[in-house]
Amino acid sequence: MSLTDKAIAQIRELIRSGALPPGSKLPPEQELAAQLGLSRNLAREAVKALAVARVLEVRRGDGTYVTSLQPSLLLEGLGGAVELLQGDSTALRDLMETRRLLEPVATALAATRISDEQLAEVERHLEAMREARDDVELLNAHDAAFHRAVISATGNETLLTLLEGISGRTLRARVWRGLVDTQASGRTLAEHEEIFRALSARDASLSQAAALLHVSNTEVWLRKHLRSEEALPWGA
Repeated sequence: MSLTDKAIAQIRELIRSGALPPGSKLPPEQELAAQLGLSRNLAREAVKALAVARVLEVRRGDGTYVTSLQPSLLLEGLGGAVELLQGDSTALRDLMETRRLLEPVATALAATRISDEQLAEVERHLEAMREARDDVELLNAHDAAFHRAVISATGNETLLTLLEGISGRTLRARVWRGLVDTQASGRTLAEHEEIFRALSARDASLSQAAALLHVSNTEVWLRKHLRSEEALPWGA
């Protein structure tokens, strides 16, 4: 471990232990360095690295603060990293596999927690999908909103952020599927209807099964059409 990494670990431990809770202001650089037994340069580099990671926020003319540490903030970089992988067919397969492992279980959890208002929101997105069935890009945009509403119903912000970073970034691949496969829109809509019915019944097992079928069908289709190592048709 480098000296900078050790300095980062020391500041992170102050945050983890509660000595520097969310929203608190760090001591001035010289005082922080002395407190941790670091040089000022090391303390400065550690603060910069933690600011990039969204753990700290440097406010010019005011000081450095611990952020809210909310998952949506700390995991914000995930979506950008996934975006860079989209031109790689192997990476896309991995993303779809990860989505299959997470989303059905999350949908089952949503079935046990979803409120009437949240269910109505899911239904609104489903209705928008019905109306957009002949417009592949619009259909997929409402598809993404449907899934976001479902996962939001879990009340688990970390899960929502992770799945948005993964499944949300496969949107272009799913649009491509809709353009290539003229039957895809009808099947996608039918699969979402099944997910909604299972959620309406508050049936966790049925919701998980419906979501698994939906995600697996997309994954199987993409694997079949991405067997070659050629560049993907939508580019990186």
